[in-house]
Amino acid sequence: MLRAVDTNLWVAEQPLRYFGLSIGTRMTVIRLAAHELVIISPIQLSDGLVNELNELGTVAHIIAPNLYHYLFAADFKAAYPSATFWATAGLQAKRPELPIDRAICHRQGFANADSSDNPWPGLECLFFDGFKTLGPSGPDPLDEWLFLHAPSRTLILTDTAFCFDENSAWLTQLVTKIGGGYKSLSPSLLERVATTDKEKVKTAIEQVLRWDFERVIVAHGSIVERDGKRQLKQGYERFLGHTL
Repeated sequence: MLRAVDTNLWVAEQPLRYFGLSIGTRMTVIRLAAHELVIISPIQLSDGLVNELNELGTVAHIIAPNLYHYLFAADFKAAYPSATFWATAGLQAKRPELPIDRAICHRQGFANADSSDNPWPGLECLFFDGFKTLGPSGPDPLDEWLFLHAPSRTLILTDTAFCFDENSAWLTQLVTKIGGGYKSLSPSLLERVATTDKEKVKTAIEQVLRWDFERVIVAHGSIVERDGKRQLKQGYERFLGHTL
């Protein structure tokens, strides 16, 4: 199930439907020093996945990076009770039953951890402010954190951009050709409709583009292996309606 992407970097995928579309979802696994594993956007656990993770190292950090990608985080926490369950700050209020250990909080420095040191050495993070999606009940903030795995020059994002292609289901291809995200590293029509504070988004994407990355791992769609920064820049220029 796990697929190696680079040194100390793996992904695993599973099917997922949203608004009737088959969009799939992807989990990212990063191995830190001392073989500690960071899990971003956990997917459904299975015995096979547990065995593969245990062969790689010790699951030490479980991250729900936005207000939507938390469905299987509690299962991971139950399977790995000594791991720290991190979540974007607003998730505790949205889902108070989740066993969250630490909130990633941009208003309190790096995070509300015991130390100001980065708890994930080699993995940087950035809060993507102002970005919303259109949920079942209307516009919803995502409160998403993006991550940079500096050693492999890989940007890891969740719902701030998509990249569907000919490998996607035919209906998903059709809808994203019309609404955005087909062979283009960009948000979809749902985010275009819901996001109104474009200045905050502009500031956020400019900060992301200061990072040094080539590859982009998305949660939905295909991984962009090359020229990811240029493609993301172009996608957000279309989204914002001006050059960056």
